[in-house]
Amino acid sequence: MPGAIYAEGLVKTFGDVRALDGVDLDVPEGTVLGLLGPNGAGKTTAVRCLTTLLTPDSGKAVVAGIDVLKHPDEVRRSIGLSGQFAAVDEYLTGRENLQMVGRLYQMRAKEAKARAGELLDRFHLADAADRPSKTYSGGMRRRLDLAAALVVSPPVMFMDEPTTGLDPRNRQQLWEVIQELVAGGTTLLLTTQYLEEADHLAHDICVVDHGRVIARGTSDQLKARTGGERVEVVVHRRDHIPAAAEVLRGFGKGDVGVAEHTRKLTVPVSGGAKLLAEVIRELDVRGIEIDDVGLRRPTLDDVFISLTGHAAELTDEGNSTKEAGK
Repeated sequence: MPGAIYAEGLVKTFGDVRALDGVDLDVPEGTVLGLLGPNGAGKTTAVRCLTTLLTPDSGKAVVAGIDVLKHPDEVRRSIGLSGQFAAVDEYLTGRENLQMVGRLYQMRAKEAKARAGELLDRFHLADAADRPSKTYSGGMRRRLDLAAALVVSPPVMFMDEPTTGLDPRNRQQLWEVIQELVAGGTTLLLTTQYLEEADHLAHDICVVDHGRVIARGTSDQLKARTGGERVEVVVHRRDHIPAAAEVLRGFGKGDVGVAEHTRKLTVPVSGGAKLLAEVIRELDVRGIEIDDVGLRRPTLDDVFISLTGHAAELTDEGNSTKEAGK
């Protein structure tokens, strides 16, 4: 049986731009799928097709058991959407924004008011509930936008880069809210540029580039494809590079990379912090002075270089967005 979110062969073009080039997705109920990729990869276009905001040129999409192309109105009643930019009326208070959304969903006034109060408490906005939302910080506006998407408790949620531009504290707060939603049974498709975010929240990850899914799997599986963990050592003296390379070869799971000009050596490893401690001890026994040492995990660029041969350029998905808005 297809999952709560299912897509097969989705294609969407804007002029000469092929924003989606045969995307397949399957998100089991009650799980999080992270759609990972740089700007311009097609993530936002995929979300817009699945949430009825765009009509794909070809392919199939089913959300909450409903055919997106045949019954778009029913799909809209079954989903919540939080976009890249907070979609709130800045002249209304936080409470008024949420009550308005409830009324648009045909909730009774009393019911909408009660639901607004619940969400304001849940998202730590109660103290600012009666202030115009234009006075809110970026993180508060983002939380209000997410609260608005949850007014009717949808079984399926779409979040398009919800933490872009947020400071670490607000990002962590949103992560906690997302985890609570999923623990309550919500199915979530989350787009992000951040491997850390996908690592923290997603059960499975699809890596998207140029409108195609180029890899899928758990975070650990993707990291394994990019070499997993690696030890990086910067030696104090250039003439210590050969001895340090010999030490790292004894612990590594592959070739030792050497950057002579920065005196940095890198080797893939497995074993985590315990192995790192052993490396440091051995370097000390050999009398090799170090300026820096660390255990590194793959970055977004590491994943993309491994899978595609190029870095995750921060190009703009604006071509698709601008075309879609015409």
